[in-house]
Parts: sequence; C-alpha cells; structure tokens
Amino acid sequence: MMLVMRTVNVHEAKTHLSTLLVEVEGGEEIVIARAGRPVARLVKYDVSSTRPIGIDDDRLQIADDFDEFIPPGFEPYL
Repeated sequence: MMLVMRTVNVHEAKTHLSTLLVEVEGGEEIVIARAGRPVARLVKYDVSSTRPIGIDDDRLQIADDFDEFIPPGFEPYL
C-alpha cells in the first residue's frame, strides 16, 4: 500500500492551519511546500515518544567537588 501525503503551499498552510491540524489529528500527514519544493511535514504529535524524566539517572555521575574550582572571571555568572 502506497501512502500519498497531501501537499499544500505555505500560503495555504498559513490560511488553513486550524483545518490542517484537524486533519493531522485524524491521522493524515501533510507536506508543506515552498515554490513546489517540500520543506516540512505536518504530523500528529506522539506523546509516547517523549523520554521519561530520570531515564539516565544511573549513567550520570557528578563529583562532590565539581564546583570547587571556579575559573577566574566566572564569578559574575554564579
């Protein structure tokens, strides 16, 4: 089965954004083109694709004295 995506130009996308979002929520993917060349793809946001907070807790180690040495001139940023 070949998937055919609808293509709209930038003007149409700006003018009908709300309508396009309803279509995307329904599962359609829309390509936005400038001068006939595809520049973006409007797709439904997948909430499950976000990373859970704390996923790398066991991979990151910060030394207790990591902030002991402060380079000269860096004080204003503290």
